[in-house]
Amino acid sequence: MSTQQYPPQDAAPMAAPPAQAPGAPGLPGAGYSSPIPVTRTHIGHAIASEWTKIRSVRSTMWTLSLMFVLTLGIGLATAAGLSTQDYTGMPLLSSGLFGLMLGQLCVITLGVLVITSEYGTGMIRTTLTACPQRGRVLLAKALIFFVLAFVMTTVACTLTAMINSALLSDQDVPSYARSGDLADSIEGGKLVANGGEWLGATVGAGLYVALLGLLSLAVGALLRHSAGAITTMMGVVLLPLVMALFMVGEAMKTVREKLMEYSPLNGLATLYRIPMEGDQDATGWPLLGLLALVTAVVLGIAFALLNQRDV
Repeated sequence: MSTQQYPPQDAAPMAAPPAQAPGAPGLPGAGYSSPIPVTRTHIGHAIASEWTKIRSVRSTMWTLSLMFVLTLGIGLATAAGLSTQDYTGMPLLSSGLFGLMLGQLCVITLGVLVITSEYGTGMIRTTLTACPQRGRVLLAKALIFFVLAFVMTTVACTLTAMINSALLSDQDVPSYARSGDLADSIEGGKLVANGGEWLGATVGAGLYVALLGLLSLAVGALLRHSAGAITTMMGVVLLPLVMALFMVGEAMKTVREKLMEYSPLNGLATLYRIPMEGDQDATGWPLLGLLALVTAVVLGIAFALLNQRDV
């Protein structure tokens, strides 16, 4: 008869297996540890991303190239035509306005496309997934576009101003015109451009057009539709002046004058010292400040709505 052996009562218990460290490589249930260092993102990453986007799409190259062609080409043609006259009666750099009036439409179009193209293709979902801070995305787009538009427009305006100065600076001002509005721009009987005129026709014009483009970007963020935003901005730029031209009669005089004075085209013309309405000695900088204020307000509304809307 066999007897069952039991361990003695004082035998030591069996040792438990060693605990596995969570995430230890090579063990069952271990997590993955990425070799790529994880860093906290900031506005610089968003700016780098938006710069890559704006310089790699064809619309940027085509719109800015067309802006250059219109601004320089029309400015050169106008200056060449005026150079055949003895005296034009206009400031030396003023003929640069006519090309920029059309060139600014290219910057406005690009400002809209910077953001609405992503809504049209659905790429905005990827953008906001990669950068959930929506305000940061819009800020990066605004900064990159504004700097690019300002630099490129200022370069185009400066080259146009240099062409005008070279072709028109030898005009002899008649004696009857030397005490008029151009009295500060006459030296030795010749028409010249003073420092204020150079600043307005280069840096001032570049700022004005860049702000119009930034306003277009804000309108694009609000409407999220390319055609609608571009049409809206064309109306903002052109409609006040067109409406003023058809407001005839004494009863509409005050409204007509205000529409012309505060129209975007008059603000740009005033920087070239040829205002369509208002003080003939105005420099255009107050209207530039007004445009900056309007742009800031619309951009602020775009920031607020971007955080509240679904994509």
